[in-house]
Amino acid sequence: MGQELRSGYTTGTHASAVLGAVLKNYFDKKILESIGVVLPKGKLVDIDVSYVGEHHFKTIKVDNDDLDVTKGCCIHAELFTSKPKNLKEQKPALFEVKNTHFFIYAGDGVGVATKEGLKIAPNSPAINPVPLSMMREMALGIKDEDKRDFHIIISVENGEEIAKETANAKVGVLGGISILGTRGIVKPISADAYLDSIETEIAVAGANGVKNIVFTLGNTSHDYANAHYEELQVIEVGNFVYEASQKLIEMNFTRMTFICGSAKMCKVAQGCKNTHNRFGGINFDTVNLWMADEVGIDFKDEKFTTLKAMLLKLTEEEVKHFVSFLSFKAGKSFQAWFEELEIRTKEIEIITVGGKEIIKRNVKW
Repeated sequence: MGQELRSGYTTGTHASAVLGAVLKNYFDKKILESIGVVLPKGKLVDIDVSYVGEHHFKTIKVDNDDLDVTKGCCIHAELFTSKPKNLKEQKPALFEVKNTHFFIYAGDGVGVATKEGLKIAPNSPAINPVPLSMMREMALGIKDEDKRDFHIIISVENGEEIAKETANAKVGVLGGISILGTRGIVKPISADAYLDSIETEIAVAGANGVKNIVFTLGNTSHDYANAHYEELQVIEVGNFVYEASQKLIEMNFTRMTFICGSAKMCKVAQGCKNTHNRFGGINFDTVNLWMADEVGIDFKDEKFTTLKAMLLKLTEEEVKHFVSFLSFKAGKSFQAWFEELEIRTKEIEIITVGGKEIIKRNVKW
């Protein structure tokens, strides 16, 4: 029996914890070692915190078994009664509890939004709405009835370096990581964070005038796309072909370009919504039928385990013809999905890379 994978908590949950700790320190003179945080769905969890100095706490983001570049990072919150100096340029987030205003700033290692299309406005701290709502929840218990302002800086140690491993710079979040989380919990080895990143990149592309969105699978296709398209257009979707397409439902792109190698193109041509091997391999019985119809070669007496091995049996012209057919079939798969999802885009360019030639097909409807 395999070892149970560990869940963790989001940057938003941890930032809310240290914000709560500094408020307890200010109003109740308490130095906490842990604090309860209510997650968006109502579950109460305890988060460890450490006292740094007066009205200043930190927490280590709980380690987990997700593929998460922020796990183990150190998140700080520091409270001031007047606006701090030497802050990066930004318009702070603001919430009000009773008569008290709380201004929340991006400190060192927390990014600031610079582009349209994000869940936060340009020039705002990169603290998403759900974490900001959780922070407000932490402040609801204050007993203060006076009308006054508090200023709280959220910072992340080495956050600017950590952010280089994310898509933040591409989508216009500069200077550090984002404080994220819609559920408060990081599920182990889940697709959620990856799909959230895809959704963000798509939204930013659409909000900044992109008309042709480009999906890539794998390094070769991504390198090709980066050489031929603007960075904002290009989105690496991993194996999540259908789920990435779902993120286009509210968008108005006039065209989608899909780029990958021939093997995964074959899977998409066969209607695979996720091209990872655990969701199934290529159906070579179907490929044999296609090969006979399109190229006139019958491989029924031969057994293949890879498309590459099959293509090595063909001439260059036969490979070109068959891969072009696969590209067209993949385009028809996308057409069926787009019509099912009622996506407005009505044109798809399919580009197959990795062979001696780049094969392109267009599908319009």
